Amino acid sequence: MSVARPEAKTEVPPTTREPKHRIAEPRMRRSWADAGIIGAYLAFAVLLFGGLWTDLGQGYLWNSASDQNLWEWFFAATAKSVQHLENPLTSALQNYPLGVNMMANTAMLGLGIPLAPITLAFGPTVTWAIALTGGLAGTAAAWYWVFSRHLVRHRVSAAVGGAFAGFAPPMISHANAHPNFVAWFVLPFLALKVIHLAQGKRPVRNGIWLGVLTAYQIFLGEEPLLIFALGFLVFAIAYCVSRPGEVRAMVRPVALGGGIAVVLTLVLVAFPLWWQFFGPQSYLALEHGQVGNDTAAFTRFATQSVSGQPEAAAAVSMNRTEENAFFGWPLIVLMVVVTAWLWREVVARSIAISMFLLAWLSLGSEITVLHEQIGLAGPWKLLANLPLFESLLESRLAMACVPAVGALLAIATDRVFTAAGKRDQRLPIRLIWLGAVAAVLLPIAPTQLVVQQRPHTPAFFADGTWRTYVSPGGTVVPVPLPSSGESEPLHWQVDAGLQYAMPEGYFVGPQGPNDKRGRYGSYQRPTSLLFDRVRDSGQVQAVSDADRDQAIADLRYWNASVLVLIPRDRGDAYRATVDLLLRKPGQYIDGVWIWDVRPLTARR
Repeated sequence: MSVARPEAKTEVPPTTREPKHRIAEPRMRRSWADAGIIGAYLAFAVLLFGGLWTDLGQGYLWNSASDQNLWEWFFAATAKSVQHLENPLTSALQNYPLGVNMMANTAMLGLGIPLAPITLAFGPTVTWAIALTGGLAGTAAAWYWVFSRHLVRHRVSAAVGGAFAGFAPPMISHANAHPNFVAWFVLPFLALKVIHLAQGKRPVRNGIWLGVLTAYQIFLGEEPLLIFALGFLVFAIAYCVSRPGEVRAMVRPVALGGGIAVVLTLVLVAFPLWWQFFGPQSYLALEHGQVGNDTAAFTRFATQSVSGQPEAAAAVSMNRTEENAFFGWPLIVLMVVVTAWLWREVVARSIAISMFLLAWLSLGSEITVLHEQIGLAGPWKLLANLPLFESLLESRLAMACVPAVGALLAIATDRVFTAAGKRDQRLPIRLIWLGAVAAVLLPIAPTQLVVQQRPHTPAFFADGTWRTYVSPGGTVVPVPLPSSGESEPLHWQVDAGLQYAMPEGYFVGPQGPNDKRGRYGSYQRPTSLLFDRVRDSGQVQAVSDADRDQAIADLRYWNASVLVLIPRDRGDAYRATVDLLLRKPGQYIDGVWIWDVRPLTARR
């Protein structure tokens, strides 16, 4: 198996061909050009997040919805665990008294732990900005490095492919809210190590590297690893079917190196994975229903692109952070042309097969065309109920197409550059090709992400007034309780130094004490459900003596010290309901309404 850059003639007679499982020595040496290209990726990533970097105090990625608050909380909670030498796989700061299984969430410990000193020194918003900016730039740089050393001969070709792999529309969509889906910088090297094993190159050494990198990727993001592994598996099968004569030579080094990698990975992650699936507050699967891509999602333009069509994009996606295809019709046409052109090249053909099959899988169990299900089952139906796959958002499978498209762009550009360099051309073939590629990619080029001012943390939390009202070990109960739609309390908690705990929250946990299905947020106590009825109706709720008794039981379960309500939409209805529930009026202190419930919850 070889992905080495081609010579002038890529085909030689079988009798004189070198063993196909060996890779040619890299011809491209490190130079300042590499630094310039990688620096350009970083500068472009900083520009995309310019609004966030210039306002790290109050800047908020608007399209992240509740997720910036969540990720900042993850980074802050992880840093606190590191600072106090606590177990980073769990946290009692949310969902008190049950806590949160951090390993079963997207806490991204692979960045949160090493960046803990930055979080502690400068705050989690800085870590959030570094994770997103570095994720995009690092992914582009990693693919550039692998392409330039192992796939193509020209840096320009690799730079084009790397730029697409790092800044494609699905990557930019997730860059609003999901650093785990933009930090793909380990995945190119995972693929490279597997290829090295197939080539018989240093199976022990590469097996060790494969195990270490796989373990680290698990702490960066398991779902991206699963998606990429599925795409790479299709590529490998397509390659082996095309070159069956090479398979026998691959078996021994792949078995040896792969076995080493599996054992080493398990040694490094066995306990964290046990904690994830069997530890406190673990769950087995998080089902999302039918969330495959509409076929129109592939040809339309993403919201955050030069030719962005927000309304058209919203019509065929879950939200702004899940625009998982949106390659635009010009690029789709180009990929069809490039695939036909390069079909006789085994590596390019195998990449193209993987690209098209993963795109097809991303359509889900039922094919949808222009918002209408056409009664045709998709291939994802065969995998949808398998372990691990059942929690996967199938529309995200289209993200496996991103590095595939980048690789095909790199190969095609390299072929043009190589051909142009061997002939006296009157026409500037290279410039014409680059112009054509630019014309195709410009409509989907990313625009700067939208940043707005986040609400200020109430002085009650920011100035430390809360300390007067919270007993040691007591909790703060926001009204309504924190959830995926009410994430600001997480931000208040971070600004208060994570010095108090809260009940419920925004995370993923089990449906109930005896129900291991996953859900967003905690299973709710009756008092929390009462507050939800205020939210839904906008009306003061009638309160009975049974409701009051239940509220006291819930407050004691939460070990509540104080209830807190900020001035907000339907705030009067919330306040009146709590007044009735506790039979005492709230007090307005430092920008919030509070109810001191320590006399009700004090242990007797």
